[in-house]
Amino acid sequence: MATTTTTTTTTTTALPKSGVLVPLYIYPLTPTTWDPLYDAIAAYPELEFLVIVNPNSGPGALPCPDANYAREVARLNACPNVYPVGYIRIDYCRKPLAAACEEIDRYASWAAEYATTGLGVGGIMVDETPNHFNAAQAEYLRALHRHIKNCSGLLRDRLVVHNPGTPPDPEMADAGSDLLLVCEEPFARWQNNEVQHRLGELPYPRDRCGYMVTEVPNHHLPALVRDLRRRAAYIFVTEIVGDFYERFGPSSWGMLMESLSEQAQ
Repeated sequence: MATTTTTTTTTTTALPKSGVLVPLYIYPLTPTTWDPLYDAIAAYPELEFLVIVNPNSGPGALPCPDANYAREVARLNACPNVYPVGYIRIDYCRKPLAAACEEIDRYASWAAEYATTGLGVGGIMVDETPNHFNAAQAEYLRALHRHIKNCSGLLRDRLVVHNPGTPPDPEMADAGSDLLLVCEEPFARWQNNEVQHRLGELPYPRDRCGYMVTEVPNHHLPALVRDLRRRAAYIFVTEIVGDFYERFGPSSWGMLMESLSEQAQ
């Protein structure tokens, strides 16, 4: 009797590539303050780091930036896998449009001597954008988008990032953003069925989405990041409870890089 040999082939499915979203609300008091970030940038050159620079809930008062920020933002720009953007907060469109544009102009002024200083940002992260459609607010966001895209002092693509923190109505998503931060939740709420249902109905492609999940138990982090890589172009997760944008997670920061570097499931 002939013997039949059966060969089993195991296939792996590549995970989509996602970048690291870094809400960097940490004052660079010394040249070593941001070392955990620089160490990750150097150790994972294949990962893109979208770094949100936030001197003082915005660019800070003139003259800005101060010497510490000038030193460190130039250092970020010297890294080929880093894309710095500046933070502004618009209080759900309650901040006067002229004041928001003036803050953008202050960020743009950083690059006045870019060739010699290396200082500047490549776009703006607009925090506290509305998620429910309102015609006047949508026009506000469109005007802000026009201002950013036409602001010659901003570098590179003049990226516009909106942070509603939850999925916005399509009319608001279409009102001038390149990247939407559609989830800013603690892990316990992330697991909520209502939140998952809402995120599951997102009409936006993953390359327009970013996710931020905080208070993540470390044993859940690798599986969470694998899930988020299928949903988002940029990801931030941390185990920290409270002040999670003002320090690097003792364990989760390194685990995030490792999980984002996994090639297959």
